[in-house]
Amino acid sequence: MKTKETYRCAACGAQSPRWQGQCPSCKEWNTLEAVTVTRRDSRPVGAAASQATPQVLEDLESEHLGARTSGLPSLDHLLGEGLVPGAAILLGGEPGIGKSTLLLQLAGSQARLGHTAVYLSGEESLPQLKARADRLGLLGPGLLAMATNKVEDGLAVLEGPNPPELLIVDSVQTLASPLAEGIPGSVSQVRAVSSELVEKTKKCGTTLILVGHVTKDGQIAGPKLLEHMVDTVLYLEGDRKHFSRILRVLKNRFGPSDELIVFTMKEQGLEVVEDPATFFLGARDPSLSGTAMALAVDGQRPFAVEVQALVSKSFLTIPRRTALGFDTNRLNLLLAVLEKRLRLNLSGHDIYAKITGGLASRDPGLDLAVVAAVMSSFYDQPLPEASVYWGEIDLNGQVRPVAAHDVRLKQAARLGHGPVCHSGTAPTLADLQRLLFGKR
Repeated sequence: MKTKETYRCAACGAQSPRWQGQCPSCKEWNTLEAVTVTRRDSRPVGAAASQATPQVLEDLESEHLGARTSGLPSLDHLLGEGLVPGAAILLGGEPGIGKSTLLLQLAGSQARLGHTAVYLSGEESLPQLKARADRLGLLGPGLLAMATNKVEDGLAVLEGPNPPELLIVDSVQTLASPLAEGIPGSVSQVRAVSSELVEKTKKCGTTLILVGHVTKDGQIAGPKLLEHMVDTVLYLEGDRKHFSRILRVLKNRFGPSDELIVFTMKEQGLEVVEDPATFFLGARDPSLSGTAMALAVDGQRPFAVEVQALVSKSFLTIPRRTALGFDTNRLNLLLAVLEKRLRLNLSGHDIYAKITGGLASRDPGLDLAVVAAVMSSFYDQPLPEASVYWGEIDLNGQVRPVAAHDVRLKQAARLGHGPVCHSGTAPTLADLQRLLFGKR
C-alpha cells in the first residue's frame, strides 16, 4: 500500500490533486483541506507462481460471442456481428464532429430494443444531455445518464445487481481515479481509468464504449496503451463545414478492420448513407475544363469523386501549390513528373487541386485523375464527358495498376461510363496526353 496527499472539499467532498482557493466542483472558497489517501500497489509481492500450461487449440471448444444488434444494421456490419458483451470499444474524433450525437443515438436504439444503456458524461450536465436527447427524439425509459468526473461512480454502476448492457463513457480524459496521481487527462489517469473500466466490464459482460480526445495531428490522445487495451478502435472524421461524416474501423478483434460507414448530418442526428458510391460526386458539369471523375477505393467501397484542378499564371516568386482532400506533397510529386516527362512549363503557374464533397483520401489510384485534371486546366480543354480515371503514377511517368481494379471497373460500368481510362489503357503519361489532348 502507498499513501499520497490530496485535497478534499469540506462542502461537497470533491477531491483535487492540488490546493486552490476555489473548489472546482461546488465553487466554494477556502474549503479544500489536505487529506492522506491510500493507494494500492499494482505489483504483487510474493504472489504464487502461475499454473497456466500450454493447451492444444484444436481441443478447445469454440467460444460463442453472443453479439446483439446495435439497432443500426450498417454499424453491426462495421463491428462484425454487433455489440459483443464484455467488449471494449474506443471512439476517437475531432471536437464537434458528432461523436456524442452518434453515441447518444446508439444508446437510444439500445433502449428501444429493450436493453439498458447508461451514458456517463464528464463534459455535459444532465439537463444538457436531456435537451439533446429530446431534440433527437431518443428519450425513453431504458436510456439512463449520469454526469460525473469520478471513475468510482461508473464502477459502482457496473458492480450493481443489474449492470447495464451498454456503458458509454464520454470521455475517458475527463474521469479521474484515486489509484493514480495527476490531473484528469494525464497519462497516468487515462491508463488507470481505462484499465479499471475495461477489467470491470469484461467481468460483468457490459459492452463499453470509451470516447477519446484527439491531438492536433488527428491521433487519439493519451498513451498508446489505450488502443491496445480495447477490442475495437473507431474513428469519426469529416469536415465540420460539410454534412458528411465517415466512421472508420482502425482495429477490430471481432470483424474486418478496413470497413467504413458514411453518415450525413441531419437535424435528427447522423443518418446512414445507404449507397455512398455517388454521394461525394454531387452535381458536376463535365463540359468545364480542369475536372476529372475518379473512382477511389476506401476500405472495400468504391467512391465516385470529382477531382478539380486550377492552373493559372502566377505573379509570385514562389508559385502556390495547394491540395485539399489529399497530400500536398503528393501533388508536388505529380507536378514534378509532369514537368520532367511531358516537358510542361508549370514553374510559373499557381496550381490548386481538390477533391469535392469534403472527402479526404490517401488512395494512390487518384494520381491519374489529378494529372488529367491538371493537364485539362493547363490546356483549358475539358476531358471526355463519360471518362473516369484511376491509376498510380510513378516517377518515370508510367501508369501503374492499383488495388481493387475489378471493383472499380464494375462500379464504372454500373454508373454508365463507357470510355474508361485506367492503368490498362494509358500505360504512360505521354499516351494519356496524346489520347486526351492530341499533344505529342
